[in-house]
Amino acid sequence: MADAKTLKAKLASGEFDARLKEVYLSDKAVEDQKERDAVIIDEFVKLFGDNDSIELFSAPGRTEVGGNHTDHNHGKVLAASVDLDTVAAAAKRDDGIIVEKSFKFDALEVDINDLEVHTEEFGKSSGLIRGMCAGFKEHGYNIGGFNAASMSRVLSGSGLSSSAAYEVLIGTILNHLYNDGKVSPVEVAKIAQYAENKYFGKPCGLLDQTASSVGSFITIDFKDPANPIINKVDFDFASCGHALCIIDTGGNHADLTDDYAAVRGEMEKAAAVFGKSVLREVDEDEFMKNISLVREKVNDRAVLRAMHFYGENKRAEAEVKALEDGDFEKFKELVTESGRSSYMYNQNVFTSKDVEHQSVSVALAMCEYLLKGKGAWRVHGGGFAGTIQAFVPLDMLDDFCEKMEAVFSKGSCYVLSVRPFGGIKLF
Repeated sequence: MADAKTLKAKLASGEFDARLKEVYLSDKAVEDQKERDAVIIDEFVKLFGDNDSIELFSAPGRTEVGGNHTDHNHGKVLAASVDLDTVAAAAKRDDGIIVEKSFKFDALEVDINDLEVHTEEFGKSSGLIRGMCAGFKEHGYNIGGFNAASMSRVLSGSGLSSSAAYEVLIGTILNHLYNDGKVSPVEVAKIAQYAENKYFGKPCGLLDQTASSVGSFITIDFKDPANPIINKVDFDFASCGHALCIIDTGGNHADLTDDYAAVRGEMEKAAAVFGKSVLREVDEDEFMKNISLVREKVNDRAVLRAMHFYGENKRAEAEVKALEDGDFEKFKELVTESGRSSYMYNQNVFTSKDVEHQSVSVALAMCEYLLKGKGAWRVHGGGFAGTIQAFVPLDMLDDFCEKMEAVFSKGSCYVLSVRPFGGIKLF
């Protein structure tokens, strides 16, 4: 911690370069981040005045890699943090007030002496702040006020979970300002889920928050959703010779609520045929012997979506093994298999309500044309509209982005890396 002038001098001198290189990976990214940090520090001073205890914090966005639409039926997921993050300059204040100002948004003020749920804050960042403080307090941790100026590069609506990054950022600030960093990343993630469920009014799972908080590749087994098994996967993505691309194909998620609900609902109806609440509780062999009964009691699409669930669970395990074995070629094969299963069986690549518009399908077809035998591709996140994911060899990257952007607009292909850290204090 230091005052603004000291922090900016250390940034300019290169004193923080090694730390930033660990987090942001490339020399260019370090230089970009130094400029960004200086802007954030200046913004903090503009808003709150100088302070001799300013610290900088970061929380990343995340990407789902394997386990598409399995978590809600207590399945297995592989996810990773990415190098797009939300960063804040923050410092304590002693009156129990949190003031947070994000670039391009109005300042938020939350009195944490009041930790009751405010329904008028559902869907608002102020609800997340209050919820994070309430969660920390309920878990026996310290809370307190602070001023913060933040800036996010986590693309909104991209499936990279800007909301989880924001929650984890607030948790990381509380963790370091008031708890000496002793709150584990998994605990921060669980508190973030609690905040989003209870104070933001969104019944989300734990995937997004855990991937952002823990960092790097992680695997999560949701067999017991109250106590998911979370493990970090030992793999150095920077050494594999590929870039992770997220392609924004356009489309609006606003009218897709029924499509998303049907995926979960049909899986659960298939499980109910066997007297169970979720597919994880139904033995796959028993299911396969009774497909005709599921067709009769539910429908054909429920059968296919259940088959996707079983296959995707096994793929998520196999993807982890491939990464741990250093077999990136096998990993890519499994990623593409995952995408095919989502397309053919889970059927969340386009909505049957609007078959004339299939931007995600077009993007996947383009990827197969450009990357077959060399890269990997799949639908990203919930599907039906929005984004796809591709692993692209570095020597093909420029050509790949140019051709994808010719179809989906300039700037629609985002080139990312897997970040080795989750929510952290930078300096």
